[in-house]
Amino acid sequence: MNFVHKELAAGKWQNLPFLEQMANIGSEISRTIIWKNKGNADYCIRAFERALELLWLTIDDPKNHTRARLKELTRTREALIDHFLCENSYSTTDKCWNRYFLQFAYAANLKRRGADDEGKDGILCQ
Repeated sequence: MNFVHKELAAGKWQNLPFLEQMANIGSEISRTIIWKNKGNADYCIRAFERALELLWLTIDDPKNHTRARLKELTRTREALIDHFLCENSYSTTDKCWNRYFLQFAYAANLKRRGADDEGKDGILCQ
């Protein structure tokens, strides 16, 4: 496979925590949506291919080989392909995808900052 993210494919991706992997996939999905809405099909396809590549690397990462996580990842891949390349039989929306991936970005950011799920920073529990 010819990777766009060559360093990540060489093993660097596996060093990232799951939340950060998903947040990075979300960044590419966000770019896909932005370019789609701007009418730039070439950039839209490129961003989507990068997202699928990162998703493939995430699925391939041994730390993600739990039944529940693999199920989530493969269903996410299936629904993304349906949304952007097929007939959107799952009736997902761009907003749905942005919201889905924003949760991972938010959680990864909290984890990086050292906040726990108790809401010590005052954001989660108000």
